[in-house]
Amino acid sequence: MTFGESIKVCFSKYADFTGRAVRSEFWWWTLFTFLVSVATGLVSEMVSGLFSLATILPSLAVGARRLHDTDRSGWWQLLWFIPVIGWIILLVWFIQEGKETTRF
Repeated sequence: MTFGESIKVCFSKYADFTGRAVRSEFWWWTLFTFLVSVATGLVSEMVSGLFSLATILPSLAVGARRLHDTDRSGWWQLLWFIPVIGWIILLVWFIQEGKETTRF
């Protein structure tokens, strides 16, 4: 999946917490939100905050779909609230290759 496709898919599945997201979709989305946050932060903190607020739901959704791709529940994202240890665990899971699924 390309950078543009990833952004398009994440915005089209704005609040869709079902299904799976491949690694490239998740990481391209993460790069996009990081770069735009930095760019808008240079312009204005308020604009950066509005962008972050607008993208928090699709970010949670793509995170849940990425965890589904590794056969885990999206609820595991609550590990973000555990400093360092939770972050490391989630990072490892997000990096892992997705599980093979049976396609009919």
